[in-house]
Amino acid sequence: EASLKKLADEMVAAMSLRTSTLRPDAIRVENGTIHKDSIAMRNHFALRFGEVTDESGAVKRKEVVRQAFNSPFRPFVLASTSVGQEGLDFHTWCHSIVHWNLPSNPVDLEQREGRVHRYKGYAVRKNVARDFRNALVNISAQADPWAIMFDHAIKNRHASSNDLVPYWIYESEGGDSVQRRVFSLPFSKDDSRYRRLRKNLSLYRLVFAQPRQEDLLGFLSQTLGDEEAKEIVKQWRICLEPPENFTITKLETDNLPSLVKPCE
Repeated sequence: EASLKKLADEMVAAMSLRTSTLRPDAIRVENGTIHKDSIAMRNHFALRFGEVTDESGAVKRKEVVRQAFNSPFRPFVLASTSVGQEGLDFHTWCHSIVHWNLPSNPVDLEQREGRVHRYKGYAVRKNVARDFRNALVNISAQADPWAIMFDHAIKNRHASSNDLVPYWIYESEGGDSVQRRVFSLPFSKDDSRYRRLRKNLSLYRLVFAQPRQEDLLGFLSQTLGDEEAKEIVKQWRICLEPPENFTITKLETDNLPSLVKPCE
């Protein structure tokens, strides 16, 4: 009874979200002159994140919009500025992010895409369910179906896989993945910027947590080509997993270097 009431409250909160009115600009040319018209569009399926008049209402509106988006119900499209790129999770029912414009650095790109690339994200759950749904045959009503499917995913993962699989990363043949959508407009600088961002993103993961990482990142991105960057990342990235069959009983300062090993 308590579970049903909680479920009902969540559904009411998500589905009672009021519709919004968006005012996109329409450009028209008349007698050689460019005119800009504002068109009012009332919709259910797309919402702007956090646009309200008073401050107290803004906080409440943001939470309601986030809660509704993280449900199987509308809205299915959420438009946000950089205010939505940090500290918020939208991965429950979403695995696609559209970049209206590209950020200037790989840190912001990671932050944006980290909103949908999370622990037990939508793409991961869809792939796990695709491969192990047959494990749910004849289970009891009290059993947790997701716990059962993830247990099977752990048992069937490759021996060399770490604990990121299957909770953060899980690939299935013909399955889903986190989708990155980037606008490629004619004569836009975003094309070359996107290629540079992809290279810098892999290098950023290499220099993460290094002192003055911006300087090191800038040096590597200027001096290395795409193929060289891939090789150096493969060679120098550090794996923080403890060695196999290793148990820490007492941490000695002299033993610290032996706890770090290069990834194979």
